Amino acid sequence: MADKIILVDTSILIDYYRKTDKEKSTWINLVRQEYSFAISAVTKYEIYSCATASQVTFWDSILQAITVMPFDEISVDTAVIINYTLKNKRKQIDLADLFIAATAVAYNLPFATLNKKHFDRIGTLQLID
Repeated sequence: MADKIILVDTSILIDYYRKTDKEKSTWINLVRQEYSFAISAVTKYEIYSCATASQVTFWDSILQAITVMPFDEISVDTAVIINYTLKNKRKQIDLADLFIAATAVAYNLPFATLNKKHFDRIGTLQLID
């Protein structure tokens, strides 16, 4: 697993932020498994759009060492395909979640989330336990 890059969902970062004992967070568990991390540009948006002024410094320090994957044309095309499939099954998910998952699929990155209920609907998405 060393040097294996995974895309982490906003839920993983929020869990880390909220935990009093950070050592018990899912993110620290992933660090122990020697993963390297990336996030979607959509996750960065979600983090900062909900952050208070006092939280910005915390997030700046955390995110400075994490690669931010663009939500680009490849990701958009992937999102269209995923959404089409989910729509046909009547199992669509929120747009932000769709865009984050599409980024992982487009860049062939395994994905870690605490919201498996939504993301396990996407057959092309490789979820990390």
